[in-house]
Amino acid sequence: MTGLYRKTFSSLCGVLCLCGFSANGFGQVSGPPGKVDVGDSAPAFTATDDQGKGWKSTDYVGKKVLVVYFYPADLTGGCTKQACGFRDDMKKLQGKDVEVVGVSGDSARNHRLFKKEHDLNFTLLADEDGKVAKKFGVPLRPGGTIKRTIDGKEESLTRGVTAARWTFVIDKNGKVVMKNTKVKAADDSKAILKLVNNLK
Repeated sequence: MTGLYRKTFSSLCGVLCLCGFSANGFGQVSGPPGKVDVGDSAPAFTATDDQGKGWKSTDYVGKKVLVVYFYPADLTGGCTKQACGFRDDMKKLQGKDVEVVGVSGDSARNHRLFKKEHDLNFTLLADEDGKVAKKFGVPLRPGGTIKRTIDGKEESLTRGVTAARWTFVIDKNGKVVMKNTKVKAADDSKAILKLVNNLK
């Protein structure tokens, strides 16, 4: 590395650090995320649900085991398998006092279309600016638009950001008891069931 290149690179790094940016290893440079690990207190957060209403984590933490799973995009292959797994296991999860929420950069409208198309029986939260994902330290990429045919009509679904597929489980004491950064979409609900069966 030449002296001029080293000086330029160091100056650039300094600017990025001053602005609070860091490389996250997920294909882009993003704002400073939080870091949440097993044993930490879960961050409180609010979001808009699939019905366009406000949703608060504080309404659930301490009362139920809360599963917060982040996924890239509505109505895509892996995300559909993951959501349908939770749908199919919902009665078992509810029997263990578990509340499930899926979080992506999609809009509330996109979520409604997703829920209608696959008869999903749990809440989806719109995180179009990635604020919730950042609280948990979930890597983000830029959003995008996909087209899907629903009820014979072509729909455009635009999302603000694209989150990595990470799943967190928060116990009734508000502590993170599971953090999975290598989620197998189709098996996620089964992994959660196995975990909650062992919670005291």
